[in-house]
Formats: sequence, C-alpha cells, structure tokens
Amino acid sequence: MSKPVFVSVCMAMYNGSAYVEHQLRSILAELRPGDEVVVVDDASTDDSVEIVEGIGDDRVRVIRQPVNRGYVRSFEAALLAARGDVILLADQDDEWVPGRRSILVGAAGAAGVAASNLELLGTGEPLRSPLSGRPWRLRAATSGQRLRNELRILAGAAPYFGCAMAVRRDMLGVITPFPAFLTESHDLWIATVANATGHMTHVETATVRRRVHDANASSPRPRGLRRALGSRWMLVRAWREARRRPRRPA
Repeated sequence: MSKPVFVSVCMAMYNGSAYVEHQLRSILAELRPGDEVVVVDDASTDDSVEIVEGIGDDRVRVIRQPVNRGYVRSFEAALLAARGDVILLADQDDEWVPGRRSILVGAAGAAGVAASNLELLGTGEPLRSPLSGRPWRLRAATSGQRLRNELRILAGAAPYFGCAMAVRRDMLGVITPFPAFLTESHDLWIATVANATGHMTHVETATVRRRVHDANASSPRPRGLRRALGSRWMLVRAWREARRRPRRPA
C-alpha cells in the first residue's frame, strides 16, 4: 500500500471578503483528512479573517500578518508554514475544478513543480493571450523545453499562474527564500526556478476556474511600457538567480 500524500494549500489573502468563502468551500471539497489550508492574511482591513474562521473547518489555519507586506511575501510566508508533502497554491477569489488535488499531486510528485491550465469562471473559456488574443494554454509537450519556456516568460507569453501550480515539498529548499528583489510575480519566479532546474511539468487539464475582476493581483491586460520593462528586467535577474540554485532538491 502506498504512503498517503498530505497536501497543504497556500493562500495569500487581502480584503478577500467578497469571494474567499466560495473559494475555500471549493478547496475543502477536494481535500482529505490530514490536509490543510494555510491562509496568510496580509493585514486585511475588512472582515476576511472572520469569514474564513467562521467556516469552522479544523483544516484551515489562519496566520495574521500585523502589517501589509504584499502578496509575494505573503505567499512566501504561507509556503514556509506549509506542512504537506505537496503544496498547492490558491488565490482568494477563484474556484477549484473537481479532481484538481489528484491531478496536481500526481504531476508535482513526479516532476517537482506542476503548472496546469485554467479556465474562466462562468464561461469555461480559456484565458486569451494579451499578445495574440488566441487561447493561452500550456502544452505538455513543451514541459522539458527549459530555455524556450524561460524565453516565453521573459516575453510575457507563458501562462504560468500561481493559482494553477503545485510544488513538491523538497522543492521548497530550491524555491525559497524568494529573492529580495522580487516584488511581484511569485508564480513566474516558481516557474523560472522549475524550468532552470529541470523540474517543470505542464498539465493540459484546466484545474481552476479563474474569476476575473478589477481587483485581481495579476491581469492579462497589457501594461504600460515602463512597468513592462521593469518587470522584464526583474525576470532576467530571476533567471540568473534561479540558475544559481541547486539543480537537485535536498
């Protein structure tokens, strides 16, 4: 009999009262006894924490940050607090697709980091590329194309979203600590490390339904030139840093 795999779900929350209960209930429906949800609250000013605690499920653990540190550091804190064998990332406002746990646990367990596709909540349609307008999807066949994948990240053409990712526990020693210069795109950092070290796999199945609204931390819409160039330079630095990380997890 194989050893059971325990899962941690890591969520960074800030003023998520509108949608967080719906998201958590979709997550908890997927989890098993012994799994956990680690919610790092980034000094919310609404009643997000009260809503989460009011769900009344012992698998949910809330960590309150006394000051706002931003979603990147909040996700890092959640990863470092996780206890599971496989860590699944989650945003506060989406909805999980049934079967997500099983799909991503298997994929991340085999490769180290798994990134799946996602679909839009309400329509089931894929995201559209901000560059071409065509459906924005990961392909399993390109999982091992490490340099190509990184060039797509740098070009803004790789649909890596944290809400659709899973990480095997031993990869945390490669992914964390996040670089001090990382001020956005924790998901692209994780993808960059996974591609640089050869631990990435793409899952073509959509495992999350993404809710698009004005307060999304990430957006498929194009940015202004100055912000876009600044982000690209940060990602170049991330690639250089990722190549310094150990190729094999400890």
